[in-house]
Amino acid sequence: MRERQMKSILGTLAITAALAIAGPAVAQENPRVGGAAMSAQMNIVENAMNSPIHTTLVAAVQAADLAGTLQSPGPFTVFAPTNSAFGDLPSGTVDTLLMPENKAQLVKVLTAHVVPGTLSAADIMERAEANGGSFSVTTVSGDALGIYVQNGYVYVRDENGGVARVTIADVNQSNGVIHVVNGVLVPQ
Repeated sequence: MRERQMKSILGTLAITAALAIAGPAVAQENPRVGGAAMSAQMNIVENAMNSPIHTTLVAAVQAADLAGTLQSPGPFTVFAPTNSAFGDLPSGTVDTLLMPENKAQLVKVLTAHVVPGTLSAADIMERAEANGGSFSVTTVSGDALGIYVQNGYVYVRDENGGVARVTIADVNQSNGVIHVVNGVLVPQ
C-alpha cells in the first residue's frame, strides 16, 4: 500500500514537473487528430466531422441516426475507430453494415464503442492499477469492454477477444472524451 502511494505521488510530481516545463497553454491543448485541430468546446460529432481519419465512423453514425445522441450533453467516452480500423474488417463488412436493413446491427456495433461518463487516460491508468492491470466497463449497447494497460499503452478488448490500442488519448469534447483506437470493437 505504501509503495503504491509513493508511486502515485512520484507520478503526480512527474506530471506536475512536465506541465511546468511545457507551460499551461500546451497542457490545456487538445491533441490533433489526423492533423486536424480538435476543440474541447465542440461536441463528439462536431469534432469527429473535422477529423479526416474518421470519415467512415461519421458516415456510420449518420446512417445509424446516432448523431443526435452523441451531440447530447452526455457525458460519453468514445473509443473511436479510424478509417484504417474499419478498412481492416473483412471485405464488404462496412458496406453491409451501412445498408438500411442492417441499421439495428450498426447501432449495436457503434454503441459498443461508447461508455457512459468520462474516462480520461489518467482515470483508465488509475483504475487499471487499482485492479491488477485491467478492469471492465459496460457500454451503451450493454456489452462489456475489458480495458488494460500493457507496456504503457491502453488496450480495449471486446467480447469476442478482439483488441484495439488507444493511439490518441484524451481528445476532450464539450460532452465527454474521445480516445482514438486502431481497431473496431465487435459486440457479441
